[in-house]
Amino acid sequence: MLRPSPFLLALLVACSLWTTASASAGDRLPEFRECVQVCTRENCDPNNNPTHIPLHRRLLLWTCPQECDYTCQHIVTERRVSAGEAVLQFHGKWPFVRVLGMQEPFSVLFSVGNMLAHQSGLAKLRQAVPAGYPLRRYYELFAYFGVATWIFSSIFHVRDFRATEQLDYFAAGAGVLYGMYYTPVRVFRLDRPTPRRRSVLRLWSLFCCVLYAAHVAYLKLWRWNYSYNMAANVVVGLVQNSLWSYFSWKKWRDSRKPWAVWPGVIVAWLMMVMSLELLDFPPLWGALDAHSLWHLGTIGPTVLWYNFLVKDSLDDLANTVKTKDVKP
Repeated sequence: MLRPSPFLLALLVACSLWTTASASAGDRLPEFRECVQVCTRENCDPNNNPTHIPLHRRLLLWTCPQECDYTCQHIVTERRVSAGEAVLQFHGKWPFVRVLGMQEPFSVLFSVGNMLAHQSGLAKLRQAVPAGYPLRRYYELFAYFGVATWIFSSIFHVRDFRATEQLDYFAAGAGVLYGMYYTPVRVFRLDRPTPRRRSVLRLWSLFCCVLYAAHVAYLKLWRWNYSYNMAANVVVGLVQNSLWSYFSWKKWRDSRKPWAVWPGVIVAWLMMVMSLELLDFPPLWGALDAHSLWHLGTIGPTVLWYNFLVKDSLDDLANTVKTKDVKP
């Protein structure tokens, strides 16, 4: 019988605690609530000379009550730190120091870094891999999904609204699911034009589309469930990671080429940096937390992944040419 890995169990435990963590202890502090109430009364009355909000923050839709909430978070946090008490979360987030109005500056920076890694990888693919190579279009779509995922991640970390949160989650879900979609296409060569493979590919495409539609429908129409969303992404990610690990081992065993082990190395790397999500801690310098470090840790594997896709594509093309040459 298959047994779940300790890593998966740990992530599922984290998922079960996610909803609880969103109901933050900082929100319930009487001094925080009193601070917000007094600040709003004194600074946000439109009939009593309300406090001016700088243009760059107004462009990011900061309102006077939100300014009070942000300011009170830091007043309360500074007092707690001075008294030797623990830093608490507010509204499910640590009290980050914003930069130019951005709520989580390092997460924004590293999300942009990931987006640029996908853009660079797409350019590398198009330059090195012939347009006629049947798997290139699947890899290009992977890059498009990657760029979109990290754009919406950047937007969400700039300003956390209901709409930006949902766009971030749906884009991330689409990116992870597409990763699971194209993996068996490469591993089992479902792109090859045989009747059986074409039928399997159609069914697999339909299944993944229905799966994503059901995922979005559940979150939008039934219940916005953080635990389910994280668990779903973890399971889908583990499926593709398992397939790529198998492919990496088989490719290296058959070819002994050093680059064949890269997928296995990337999977191990991602599993390691993913564990940062379990080691949540108050942000260093008020800005660098475990979540932003997770985003930083995915840039390197993304660059290496596109290098692998190029190597694998060119190797596959070379083997195809050799096979044609030896045919009578």
